[in-house]
Amino acid sequence: MQFAEAVEHHLATIAARDLEAFLATVHDDVAIIAPNGRMLAGREEVAAFHRDWFADPDWTWTLEPLRRVETGDTGLATYAVTYDDLDAGGRPYAMSYVLTLVFARVGGTWLLVHDQNTLSSRA
Repeated sequence: MQFAEAVEHHLATIAARDLEAFLATVHDDVAIIAPNGRMLAGREEVAAFHRDWFADPDWTWTLEPLRRVETGDTGLATYAVTYDDLDAGGRPYAMSYVLTLVFARVGGTWLLVHDQNTLSSRA
């Protein structure tokens, strides 16, 4: 699978809320930085977070590609994200952030090693 296809497949597993397929795209030593700065490290912590997130039926997101770079066995994809959800009280909210995904090619397979979410004032 080419890098661009691997990124699209990874994002499709998120849109489908398919935890098993998502984890197949993730490196064992993955790290995620959430928009609030919280860091998740390792497959188990990332799996637990995504299990809960995927169980939430209310969220949607729209991604606008900003940049994609592949160099050797490393690939980077950056998106502008608009995220919509309901808070604990059932009130809708929206968040804009920049999502940067870093993948490494391991044994011919592209795996996510870093997922950075940076809040943005972009509307």
